[in-house]
Amino acid sequence: MSADIVVKIGGGEGIDLEPLLSEIAEMVRSGMRIVLVHGGSHETNELSGRLGHPARFITSPSGHTSRRTDAQTLDIFCMAYCGRINKRAVESLRRSGVDAVGLSGIDGGLWTGERKKAIRSIEDGAVVIIRDDFSGRVTDVDTGLLRLLLDDGRVPVLTPPAVTIDGVAINVDADRAAAMTAGALQARELLLLSNVPGVLRDIADASSLIQHVSEAGVEAVRAAGEGRMKNKILAAEEAVSMGVERVVIGSARGAGAICAARQGAGTVFTGAAAC
Repeated sequence: MSADIVVKIGGGEGIDLEPLLSEIAEMVRSGMRIVLVHGGSHETNELSGRLGHPARFITSPSGHTSRRTDAQTLDIFCMAYCGRINKRAVESLRRSGVDAVGLSGIDGGLWTGERKKAIRSIEDGAVVIIRDDFSGRVTDVDTGLLRLLLDDGRVPVLTPPAVTIDGVAINVDADRAAAMTAGALQARELLLLSNVPGVLRDIADASSLIQHVSEAGVEAVRAAGEGRMKNKILAAEEAVSMGVERVVIGSARGAGAICAARQGAGTVFTGAAAC
């Protein structure tokens, strides 16, 4: 059997994991098969500052934003994502009676990916080529390992980094990794939850939320995406193209955030919308 749902919880500032983990625990106890993917950007930024290696970000010519991941940043990234955040999430779920297993994409080659040979970045209005970055994208998901865990009644709690075929750790976008995971597992649903309510036509106006891609049109949704939201929209489209029936970009904040997203609070993508 495959997962019923993949839930990706962002790591931005202001997100409280505990109520979200409580919701997941309730869903698991009700019999749902869930894979949890989490980020950790805010904690990584804070840890980077404390360790004297402040976070830096890259904006591509197309407007996509990513973390500048040199070797030292990758070490700090792993401390935050694979260490503190992942293990606290597993601890919380197990305290709630859920048999959670925390894994990074490196473990068992769960997420295999390709390292980018060169990255184009806009700096002071000019295009700069970066060749020493440890970032890339997930190209393959070990569904056998995930199904083994799910079939045994366990909840995989997954986090970047991924690993290349020759064993090099790479920073990958967690939203797109979650999308690849949902597609590979043939999950019915993918939730991408963060500190924003969904795709907004006007980032300063929460009432400008685009609720249904099928009504607004995918081009309008793409045009509305700014910064990190561009990656979430791309992840949603990738998941739908792989057969995921429904993707919701929604808020991780507030009581019952997961339930609300499942009921359509946020921006909803469906197979028909992507055609």
